[in-house]
Amino acid sequence: MRRLTERITPEDRILYRKIFRVAMPIALQSLIATSLSLVDNILIGRVGETELSVVGLSTQIFFIFWMVLFGWTGGTITYMAQFFGKKDMANLRRVAGISIAVCFSVGVLFFAACAFFPGHVIRIFTDIPEVIELGTPLIRYGSVVFLVWSITVPLTAALKSTQQTKIPMMISAVSLCVSTFLTLILIYGFLGAPRLGVMGVCVGIVVSRCLELSLYLIVIFAKRNILSAPLREFFSWDRALFFMVVKNAVPTTANETMWGLGIAMYNAAFGRIGVTEFAACQAAYTIHNIFSIVCFSVGEALLILVGERLGADDLEGAKRTASKILGIVAVVGLCAGGLLFLTSRFIVQLFGFTPLGIHYTLLILIVYSAFLVVKALAGAFIVGVLRAGGDTRFAMVTEICTVWLYGVPCAFFFALYAHLPVHLVILIVQFEEVIKLLILWRRYRSGKWVKDLVKDIV
Repeated sequence: MRRLTERITPEDRILYRKIFRVAMPIALQSLIATSLSLVDNILIGRVGETELSVVGLSTQIFFIFWMVLFGWTGGTITYMAQFFGKKDMANLRRVAGISIAVCFSVGVLFFAACAFFPGHVIRIFTDIPEVIELGTPLIRYGSVVFLVWSITVPLTAALKSTQQTKIPMMISAVSLCVSTFLTLILIYGFLGAPRLGVMGVCVGIVVSRCLELSLYLIVIFAKRNILSAPLREFFSWDRALFFMVVKNAVPTTANETMWGLGIAMYNAAFGRIGVTEFAACQAAYTIHNIFSIVCFSVGEALLILVGERLGADDLEGAKRTASKILGIVAVVGLCAGGLLFLTSRFIVQLFGFTPLGIHYTLLILIVYSAFLVVKALAGAFIVGVLRAGGDTRFAMVTEICTVWLYGVPCAFFFALYAHLPVHLVILIVQFEEVIKLLILWRRYRSGKWVKDLVKDIV
């Protein structure tokens, strides 16, 4: 123990404190968001497995949109973090403005599709008539979320890039409380409210997301945050900066969009096995997210902190920081996987499932717990290491190929043609993460990702 303590230098202690200060609020914010999904699933799951399947399949289009936003902002936050390392707030704001403009344009397209053609959208993910009937109004009335998210997500990324991670965490906490309260009373008709069933989830989410955006605008602009400036400064970028950001962000957007579509295709395959099986998938995935979220939050902190080092032209410091954080991700991933395995039986009881539904959910959770550390490390390499240095094209090709050349074909073949049980299909699909990790580890060791992207920008 003494030797281990001696190896930790004063510089390491400073780094670990900084990691904790940046990563912990990100983890708590992500945990709050995932808890919101878990609460919604538990509340609607107690109404019935069909209703939970409706919510799960109806929200797939929102998940895809979220991944588009996450991918785009993942590419722009590389520049924002590096500009923050150079203390260049003017260019940081311009990148944030580019991010908002692009995200809002995409949000309008998703809004139009779901507001006017919701039935066509949900048929992409399921052919079960009762799910289509109940899910169509969810998609139509929830479509306003696309417009709200398209502003909220870039603002969140800008705050994180300046290491103000506590602000998104606190706003998410308020949003969780409002959404949970509204969802609870509207699903079951408590306190004299109308009994809306699955539509109660939709109303709760829409109201809470609108409140969330209002709070971001107040905190940043009314409270004179360091990001605050006249709007014209956010949108005063030139062509050179715009295309430089686009060159980095398009691969991350394609990466996350194709990954999100891949996950949606997994769910499309699982959703055709049966209502009970898909309800088990939905519950298991939500529970799994609670345990994996800390791992991915550390990976997101890796992007911010390594990006800052690269922006300050400290390339060796960036490598050391990445190495330390990857070690933390591995330890946290192992602990989270073990904890998921030990507690899954108790958490599943919160859902009002049939014995068969509980059985499938537990088996799927065992699979997820075994692969959690692998998934956490692969995610840290893609979202953290490679994006910090702008190596987004390699990350994109790796993830798209492993998902679409291995994962999706396996999901459909083994679910629809081999007719394997759902937990065995998921087990086979999870080996996609192992393939991905081996490729990413080799790229990390090559050092080709270490780049100062803003060196010559003034």
